[in-house]
Amino acid sequence: MRAVVTRVTSASVTIEGRVNGAIGRGYLVLLGVGPDDTEAICDKLAEKVCNLRIFEDENGKMNRNLEQVGGEILVVSQFTLYADTSSRRPGFSYAAKPGLAVPMYERFMAQCRERGFHVEHGEFGADMQVASVNDGPVTILFDIDKA
Repeated sequence: MRAVVTRVTSASVTIEGRVNGAIGRGYLVLLGVGPDDTEAICDKLAEKVCNLRIFEDENGKMNRNLEQVGGEILVVSQFTLYADTSSRRPGFSYAAKPGLAVPMYERFMAQCRERGFHVEHGEFGADMQVASVNDGPVTILFDIDKA
């Protein structure tokens, strides 16, 4: 699984002119699922994201996690994170098919909710417009191959 996690002061996803999900302070997570991903890999990624310490403490150090700042999570499916960029026109055969990707996407969100976080989301496979106010900016890339 791959995830791009951006620390935001706010973020939203709009589908067909309607806001589908919106958060205040927290993480915008663009989530990609690969064909070999498993539940164990998904759970490991959720644990890493939810415990990531990228919020500043009283000394200005990135030392606080999402729970400590009362943050929220907006998750958007992003199959393009598995793009084959060996040519000018990217291919997407490295991304998981919906039969695997949808359950992993839903599991990732469920894992975040089980840890007590408010989770908003996009819609798998939809044409979405994502807006965010990046804070810092701080953006972290996760590429989890094995649990």
